[in-house]
Amino acid sequence: QVQLVESGGGLVQAGGSLRLSCAASGRTFSSYTMGWFRQAPGKEREFLTRISWTSTYYADSVKGRFTISRDNAKNTVYLQMNSLKPEDTAVYYCAAKISSNTYNLWGQGTQVTVSS
Repeated sequence: QVQLVESGGGLVQAGGSLRLSCAASGRTFSSYTMGWFRQAPGKEREFLTRISWTSTYYADSVKGRFTISRDNAKNTVYLQMNSLKPEDTAVYYCAAKISSNTYNLWGQGTQVTVSS
């Protein structure tokens, strides 16, 4: 079964850091574009960042604070989040573009809560 499983969420104080992981299974994901999104209560899902075979891209809201990386040997993508703010509180999702121009495989999400 092809799936993505996020982990690493939790409660952190403003200014702190967290590292989220997205473990892929069921196939090799090294050639696929992977992305991170988040959804806060009452808000639409927001794109944060993506990583392809050759490049990364960040939304302005997280540029300079968040870093996406991947370990293809572990079939895992990471999101390092620094200088966290209360407005970063959301459920964070990873997603993959599998032979598609859109994200068509999603994880179940992991909650990140930033206290002020």
